Amino acid sequence: MIEIQEKLISSQKLRELIADETCGAVVIFEGLVRNHHQGKKVTELRYEAFKPMALKVLADIREEALRRWELHDLWIVHRTGLISIEEAAVWVGVASSHRKEAFEACQWAMDEIKLRAPIWKHETYEDGSSVWVEDQCVTAHSQHSH
Repeated sequence: MIEIQEKLISSQKLRELIADETCGAVVIFEGLVRNHHQGKKVTELRYEAFKPMALKVLADIREEALRRWELHDLWIVHRTGLISIEEAAVWVGVASSHRKEAFEACQWAMDEIKLRAPIWKHETYEDGSSVWVEDQCVTAHSQHSH
């Protein structure tokens, strides 16, 4: 499953749906909204996405992971809109027979989401300032590709 949604992510529900009795491992990553960034107190966070392209990129990441590792499934759910502190902005779940593949695929998928998906984060701070946050992975990737 690949989804971009404004509603809350229900980790418990997704966890129950992704695994079955053949799975020996389920690895879940929840990217939570924290209350600080680079020494500033975050009061509001908003994600925006170019949804048609973002869904395609997320689906491509899922398919690549399913080819690279022996997985039962890999799901990605990303939020858009206003997201409160402590809520999940992104959820990646991987089900596999073995833990090694599940851990590797989950980390790889999250790194690829940050690198490739047209999803942008806008933070507002306690002092009233705000900024579109460029992910460190994107910055590092851009510097290496020249």
